[in-house]
Amino acid sequence: MVERLPVPKARVGAVELAGPILLASGTAGHSDELAAYVDFTALGGVVVKSMASFEWQGNPSPRLHAVSGGMINAVGLQGRGIGHWVENELPRLLNHRVRPIASIWGFREDEYASAACELAMVSDRLTAVEVNLSCPNLDHARTMFAHDATQATRVVAAVRRELPATPLWVKLSPNTDRLLEVASAVTSAGADALVLVNTVLGMVIDTDSRRPVLGNGGGGVSGSAMHAVAVRSVFDVRATLREVPIVGVGGVSSASDAIELMMAGANAVQIGTATFADPRAAMKVHVAMTRWARRNGIVSWDEIIGSAH
Repeated sequence: MVERLPVPKARVGAVELAGPILLASGTAGHSDELAAYVDFTALGGVVVKSMASFEWQGNPSPRLHAVSGGMINAVGLQGRGIGHWVENELPRLLNHRVRPIASIWGFREDEYASAACELAMVSDRLTAVEVNLSCPNLDHARTMFAHDATQATRVVAAVRRELPATPLWVKLSPNTDRLLEVASAVTSAGADALVLVNTVLGMVIDTDSRRPVLGNGGGGVSGSAMHAVAVRSVFDVRATLREVPIVGVGGVSSASDAIELMMAGANAVQIGTATFADPRAAMKVHVAMTRWARRNGIVSWDEIIGSAH
């Protein structure tokens, strides 16, 4: 049984959370898959695997491969679509008193708008909507939306029109020298918070076959191998956008990792890859952070957020 301790609440803009730890998109499934290992009511929320307005099969296998300090994946956002999720998965989450954050994606601006439109009917049951901009834009030679401020702005504005009152968290990519420019642009377009960051682009080659180990060729590196990249990204954006709420994510497997991201400027922290090694990782970090706060006399995470600046 996981120890339950009083913990300072967390706040991401107007959204108050039970605690600063959330489960990251793509690592906790679409519903209550981790219910046997996690006390959902103790966590800040669950970001479900990114969904489109249509069913998508994802990339060819193999899709996952271990690397030093984490893993590389090219799952390709497989899912049965938002309609299926609303009817079959969301009720299961709500039965566990989860604070659900729906993550959406698309290949084109209008597909993001369609995804947001489908969520509008259940927006009152959602804690927030995370807009995953780290997706290839088919209308622009497969460049990522998150790598171009103009494209990213259009997507966020389109989603905001469909969800005028829903908290929008926009997830950005570290694979660009335009992170600060894009972060500022999407904030102006209607983002209520920024999620920093998605995976780092990488590749692993099998030296026997002389071919990439993933069916898609390259993929996204996650886990402790990219934690320093996430810390730097959060720190730089916080230095430039002092008042914008930030959710930090990248390589968190301990309370120290999470607190480091908060000191860099994050208001809350998502845990992802660590759950593949230990499905109880988020709860362990939650308890360890609570103990750390007690030992250090912390009554509000505001005392920690951005303290490294």
